[in-house]
Parts: sequence; structure tokens; C-alpha cells
Amino acid sequence: MGSQRLDGKRVLVTGASRGIGAAVAHRVAAEGADVAIVARTVNAQDAYLPGTLVDTAERLRVFGGGVVVVQADLADEGDRERVVREAEQGLGGPIDVLVNNAAVALYGTVADYQAKRMRLMYELNCVAPLHLAQQVVPAMAERGEGWIVNVSSGTARHWDGPPFQLGGTGTGTTVYGATKAALNRVNNGLAAELHGTGVRVNTVEPRAAVMSEGARDLVGDIVRPDQIEPMEAMVEAVLALCDCPADHTGNTHISLDLIAELGLTVRNLDGTPS
Repeated sequence: MGSQRLDGKRVLVTGASRGIGAAVAHRVAAEGADVAIVARTVNAQDAYLPGTLVDTAERLRVFGGGVVVVQADLADEGDRERVVREAEQGLGGPIDVLVNNAAVALYGTVADYQAKRMRLMYELNCVAPLHLAQQVVPAMAERGEGWIVNVSSGTARHWDGPPFQLGGTGTGTTVYGATKAALNRVNNGLAAELHGTGVRVNTVEPRAAVMSEGARDLVGDIVRPDQIEPMEAMVEAVLALCDCPADHTGNTHISLDLIAELGLTVRNLDGTPS
């Protein structure tokens, strides 16, 4: 069990059927939170990749807190309109912590990238996090306390050049990275607007590849061992932003740098020492 640092907190985690989202949900539950988990995939028969909301919920219930499953396609505005409402109804009160992790990564060369794919990625990776934040902010501001954590990506950064050092994926991550750059900017602006209300808004990205099920499917055959970051490290960085002080807001963090800055010890997903 963890330190129970989130005891009594209601946490909403998106993209929680697998990967970083499922791992974050696991850790916050171990820290005493009641958790609402959101994704499209509820059962195994619906899954393209390993991992479902049912699987995640089973792991969370071990810790004894409340667990609410919300099936939703966050690229759909109608679905987004009901997510926070259903989570709050299930958990018995307003959301204290929102972790926007859900994303879609569709790689492709820029010169012939399909507009339909671009719109989908912006809708899910940037518009959806803001839309959910807009729904939880009023209650957070009224209470004078709340945390919003947006999961971003190093692909948001520009390549220096010429010559350009593109890496194994070439320019394929460009449009995905653009959606994450937009998320970082929205994150900063929202934090600025809310500064002084007690609502903290931060973004965190892994320094290296976190080999989730989705990452393995996309780049598993081209990433070297020295380019991989443990899932537990990324989760530790997210957790740090789930209860950070009021003046810690508006920043885009890199996971391992944040851990070093705060002198954190990376723990297992159940909160025990690694």
C-alpha cells in the first residue's frame, strides 16, 4: 500500500484501459483515492490491444476505494459531455484531480497527411483535455483546490537543423507532436487564468519512451533499451503533480527531471518501495 497521500480524493483518469492511464489509476488508488476510469474499451472482445477497463477496475478494487467505470469515446463531444457527470455521480462528489492521459497517435509523413486523421488527433489530444477541464474547474475553484495533469509528449519539441536528426520514426510523429504542443500551450493558458484560485494545471511528458501496449505496437521494434523509461517513473512524476502546492502550476515537466528536482523515490505501482 502507498502512503495514502490521496486519501479521500476523487480522481478521474482518462485512457485508463491500458498503458500510462491504467498505471496512474493503479497508483492513485494505492494512495487512497477513489477513482473513475475512462476509455472506449470495457471488455476484452472490444480490445485491439491488451488491456480493458474491466482489467483496470479489478486491480484498483484491491485497495478498497471506490471505482467507477465510464465507457466513452473522448473524440466525441457528446460522450465528453457526460463523462464528468457520470464520474461524479459514481464517486459521490466533485472531482479533485483530473488526469488527461487519453490520446491517439497516428503517424505519417507531413506532406501527405490526411486531414481526417489530423482532425481526429486534435479532437482527442487537445480539445478533449480542455473540454473535460472546463467541466471540473468550476467546482475546484469554488472549493479553492484542484489539480489537472495533462500527459504530453517529447514529440512536441522541434527538431534542430539542418541537418535534422530525426530518429527512427523520421517525420512520422510531426502531426501527433503538433497536437501535444497545442496541449502544452492550452495547459499554460488555463493555468494562468486560474492562478490564485487554488487550481493547479500542469503538463508532464516522459523523457524517454514508456513502453506501454500502444508504444510497443507503434515503435517497439525501433527503440533501443537505453531509450526506454520505466512506467513507474512516469507514474511517479504524474503523481507528484496530483497533489502539488498551489504555486506549482502552468508548467510543462519532463518526468525524470521532475523526479530529480523534487528528490522523489520511484515506487512500484502499488506504492511499495521498488
